[in-house]
Amino acid sequence: MLSAETQGEVLDQMITNTGDSLRMAAAKSPVLLVFLRHFGCVFCREALSDISKRRKEIESTGTRIVFVHMTDNDIAERYFSRYDLENVIHISDPDCTFYRAFGLLKGNFNQLFGLHSWIRGFSVMAAGHSAGPQLGDGFQMPGVFVIQNGEIRESFIHKLSSDRPDYEELLKCCVLD
Repeated sequence: MLSAETQGEVLDQMITNTGDSLRMAAAKSPVLLVFLRHFGCVFCREALSDISKRRKEIESTGTRIVFVHMTDNDIAERYFSRYDLENVIHISDPDCTFYRAFGLLKGNFNQLFGLHSWIRGFSVMAAGHSAGPQLGDGFQMPGVFVIQNGEIRESFIHKLSSDRPDYEELLKCCVLD
């Protein structure tokens, strides 16, 4: 996880598709920072769908949604478009530099392919989220962070690739302040 000393430096290095640093975006309003697995992952696709369905509620609190992904911005925008997330702010991190800075590690066999993930994976596919081509590091674990006033206020670090965050619960730290 980011130390207090390096947090601002990393937020300055994270440049969004709009050309702003993440620090600049987080200074204006709280940020829901979502580190995705690769776009071919059914759980990544489920996360995109979940956030798309909740986008209006999340943004109505004054929170900005920012995604971090492992592909180039043009490809990412095609995936965001599929989930009605046009014009969403995002950061390309193909080398997983920012994933590591936020303490998001590579998954082990059980985290990625264990029984629970298989069972949930079938359930997610039955709900309409098919697997696709791997676009990024298939071992990279995801995570979600809430940043306000330049500091991390809340986080959800996936223990399994199949974990499903409660985005509204994460945002309570900022929305209710």
